[in-house]
Amino acid sequence: MTQTPDADQPTTQYPTFVQQPVQQVSQAPQPMQAPQPQRNRSGGLVAGIAIGAIIGSLVGGGAAAVIATNVGGAPVVQATGGTLTLSNVDSATAISGVAAVATPSVVTLQVTSAAGSGSGSGVIFTSDGYIITNAHVATLSGATADPEIFVRLSDGTRLSAVLVGSDPYADIAVVKVDAEGLTPMAIADSEAINVGDLAVAIGAPLNLSNTVTSGVVSALNRGISIASSMVPEGTDDEVAPEDPNGGNEFPWDFRFETPENQGQQQMRGSASVAVPVLQTDASINPGNSGGALLNARAELIGINVALASNDNSATAGSDGLGFAIPSNLAVRVAEAIVAGEQPSHGLLGVSVVAASQDTDEDANREGGLIAEVVPGGAAEEAGLRVGDVITAVDGVAVDSSTAVSAMIRLHAGGSDVTITYSRDGELSEVEVTLGTLEW
Repeated sequence: MTQTPDADQPTTQYPTFVQQPVQQVSQAPQPMQAPQPQRNRSGGLVAGIAIGAIIGSLVGGGAAAVIATNVGGAPVVQATGGTLTLSNVDSATAISGVAAVATPSVVTLQVTSAAGSGSGSGVIFTSDGYIITNAHVATLSGATADPEIFVRLSDGTRLSAVLVGSDPYADIAVVKVDAEGLTPMAIADSEAINVGDLAVAIGAPLNLSNTVTSGVVSALNRGISIASSMVPEGTDDEVAPEDPNGGNEFPWDFRFETPENQGQQQMRGSASVAVPVLQTDASINPGNSGGALLNARAELIGINVALASNDNSATAGSDGLGFAIPSNLAVRVAEAIVAGEQPSHGLLGVSVVAASQDTDEDANREGGLIAEVVPGGAAEEAGLRVGDVITAVDGVAVDSSTAVSAMIRLHAGGSDVTITYSRDGELSEVEVTLGTLEW
């Protein structure tokens, strides 16, 4: 059961879908024409410097040759990795460059079934048509295994798509369009991100395609617990049911914003999953789900998945708390789906609750208190005991029972990880070979 937050606490929801029909716009505003750059030596030099700064941040250095020319009044910049068009180089920023490079790799999804309809976002994974999105986007929050999907490319091209597969534990799905020559997204190593790095989100919030917002990476290695109707029965996460918050020590209610048609009852999940995420203050809104979170080099660092809001109404809005599935996890899962395999997730073989429930010397440690050890599981084999408080997984500090489970799920089954734990007030480490979550 999802705990209802206090009135003054933020409510967190998936930024999933815009319920249909969406608000109609009678006429799109016409973009303002950028002033033409002055054709003189000085102006050309200033423009070149501005463009060089943008391209330098994208391609990793200013050594690459940068050529700016005017084609139809718009400066076209040629640099390593391709061509981008900027309307006004004098006002262009690093975010302008990221948007120009990455937007062709972001798509809008329209998903329909007998259960309802909705829209979300996706990221082109391969040039031959594989696209990454959220599982709750592609399956309408678990309502269908056979959706009708249409993909709209950034240039307005509309293509039919099929669902290749989905993973409810990572909330990642792959859909496929019959196309060649698409522009795949460049992928970054999500373990090489710093708090404070530039973060640019591109997607279709409120069904408004090609929307760009920006901010910074606010935090890394968060764990959020989500009620999910996509999870197969009997495969709840390792968070112990006796935990009054379902393992979620945060004061927010993480839940789906469902895609049903207007007037239908909202689906609620009976099981919960712990999802590892990175946090951003870039504006994330309903419809951003499945879209891209990018670094300053226009590389994917995460798949946008959730948001938190102070608004307790049915539809959340952005209050600077957005969350994304790390790119390393998204790619690992997507590659398995494309290969026709079931994605693998680690299993520690414990039930964990909030460390604050401990009553001995370990009560002053943040982490997850082991309430039960599964006989023959990975934890028992490694010597972990009931009463131990897990404080880190593979060197990543965990501040809640949810974070413990999320960091375990980040790893594939069979992975060797280092578990840091507190026993009788003393910190120790142990190597654990994870089991594999069966689903």
